[in-house]
Amino acid sequence: MGWWEGTEEDNRILISPAESGAGQFLSLCHPKTGKRTCYLLANEKLQELQWFKLPYGSWFLGDYVCKDGCLYYATPVDLVFILLPMFEEARMKKGDDAGKFRQLDEIIFINGYPDYQLLLPLAEKYMRVVCEVKEIGSSSFFRLDDSKVLAWLSYKVHQLNKVLPTLGQNYAARTEKETLSDAVSVIGDYVKDEPWMKSLCEKFKVNFTEGPNQTTETGHLPAATDYLYSPIVSQDKNGTDKRAAKPGKQAKKAKMETDSQNIRDMFTRASRRRG
Repeated sequence: MGWWEGTEEDNRILISPAESGAGQFLSLCHPKTGKRTCYLLANEKLQELQWFKLPYGSWFLGDYVCKDGCLYYATPVDLVFILLPMFEEARMKKGDDAGKFRQLDEIIFINGYPDYQLLLPLAEKYMRVVCEVKEIGSSSFFRLDDSKVLAWLSYKVHQLNKVLPTLGQNYAARTEKETLSDAVSVIGDYVKDEPWMKSLCEKFKVNFTEGPNQTTETGHLPAATDYLYSPIVSQDKNGTDKRAAKPGKQAKKAKMETDSQNIRDMFTRASRRRG
């Protein structure tokens, strides 16, 4: 029997890095917009999910035809971007006061977003680079440090500034100033305008336009809920099929409207026949 047989719903194709293997979908707040967004946690690394669809298309997988011609893909995202807004709010900074030190389990909590708890084991390793840390006994207390955050963001800009000219003729033809502005703009898609984007623009002397960047967000998958866990064929860079994580059979839910771009319409719930 083929891997696709015994399912009541259509399959989806997910392309992810070779080392990803099976993973778990998370619903988290987008660090820029605050909107509920879908991410994939695999091998202790976080990836953001995006999608692309042509008007017509299907996937041929051996003897099986996948009617959904969308291309779903997962790309790595630095966990610091995702947690930065929470650490900014948690320190309760006022004026010249640097704010409070707090433990991770106090910081990494948003009502209605239980998936953040799955990031707790990773947070300490990632967030030390942008935080002051005090050790009291066996407990660690964190407070976001503005200078460390700006230094970390600046490093990201410099790395992008080196990479962008290698991505094709369109980037290679741009001036150094334009490339630098592009790099800052990309980072700006993942941080709030105040204070981080504005500070970056001042540091690199590029124009700052308050409000959302011009890049589209329609490619991000808006949410991950218990509707997500249908069979998903994940292919690594070598073309090897892998399966994303699937919990048990989910109860049937009412269908969303057909014009919705919610993740619930893109990934179906797990429904497997027993026997």
